[in-house]
Amino acid sequence: MHLRLNDEQKMVQETIRKFVEKELIPLENEVLRNEREGKPSLPEEKQTELQLKAKEAGFWGINTPAEYGGAELGQMMQAIVSMEVSKTFVPFRFGGSADNILYYGNEEQKEKYLLPTINGEKKSCFAITEPGAGSDTRNIKMTAVKDGDEWVLNGEKTFITGGNEADFVMVIAITDKEKHRTTGREGVTCFIVDREMGWISEYIDTMGEWGPAGLVFDNVRVPEENILGELHGGYNLGLEWIGFARWIVGARAVGAAERLLQMAIDYANERETFGRPIADRQAIQWQIADSAVEIEAARWLVLNAAFTMDQGEDNRHLASMAKLYGANMGNNVVDRVLQIHGGMGYTRELPIERWYREARLWRIYDGTDEIQRLILSRNLLKGHVKVGQYI
Repeated sequence: MHLRLNDEQKMVQETIRKFVEKELIPLENEVLRNEREGKPSLPEEKQTELQLKAKEAGFWGINTPAEYGGAELGQMMQAIVSMEVSKTFVPFRFGGSADNILYYGNEEQKEKYLLPTINGEKKSCFAITEPGAGSDTRNIKMTAVKDGDEWVLNGEKTFITGGNEADFVMVIAITDKEKHRTTGREGVTCFIVDREMGWISEYIDTMGEWGPAGLVFDNVRVPEENILGELHGGYNLGLEWIGFARWIVGARAVGAAERLLQMAIDYANERETFGRPIADRQAIQWQIADSAVEIEAARWLVLNAAFTMDQGEDNRHLASMAKLYGANMGNNVVDRVLQIHGGMGYTRELPIERWYREARLWRIYDGTDEIQRLILSRNLLKGHVKVGQYI
């Protein structure tokens, strides 16, 4: 057992850290100003410029297979990169990647959708959540009815990340009502649906800067050739998409919490009350100590989930752990950091209040706290996972 990053991982970590410090963090004031004025955080051309700089530095398709021009660095490296990039709230994604389930497409679908997405020519989103069906997939109502060599889709999806900008959506719909009613898992299919086929998106305002979309399908006709994977096999694709996203939430929380904790340490050493820095106060010391311990615990939960996935093993239990603990850790840390900063932390002169609003989402999307606890307890109580199994 080796509990340290190897030389290659350290090199990548340091390179990404320098990129974040040089290219992203200096943009934070601009991002805050744009958001206060109701503008996009960063113009599209600026995001493209940043992606090209990252590509020149050798970071293009970090986890994309080499056969598609990617670096194929693995999940552990993905976790490390996510932690470093999340030390800033400046919106940025390395180019050259695509949703994991899009690789299940046939050759024609890969040519039409996968490759253009990897090359940055198209944007995608994934849609399973509905107004009455979040984590409970039994309540999915959206239907796809066969009509000749086409399927007619009707229904709504909600809280879809990237849905406002996407050129196409990978959407889950019921294709066999009886199977779905009986099992809650079978009888649903994943379709690739171009925006030009007729679905529309509606922006959803939130307490954070993240703006998901509601998608509306009204008799949208989709050709048979646009089924992704197998007919009635959409549930497993959905699980695979969600399973990957979960532990990444934990990684993002670790990165943000590290940056926030350093802000608290710096401020505690500078701010004085009654003639002494607040760093001398036990109440502040304990908040800093607790935050450091929780960040470290979350880091290893995330890395364990990533490592297990790299070994080709089922990491779903560990992914739920990383998501549940990481999201709550992030909320705890940002709350403490705001408290340490007092009134200044509550103002928009500092980015703490923005992180505070963003962090609250971590406990909801890609499976709520309650769903993660349900999954973890069920796995243990039914014997699917043994206590200490991953040691």
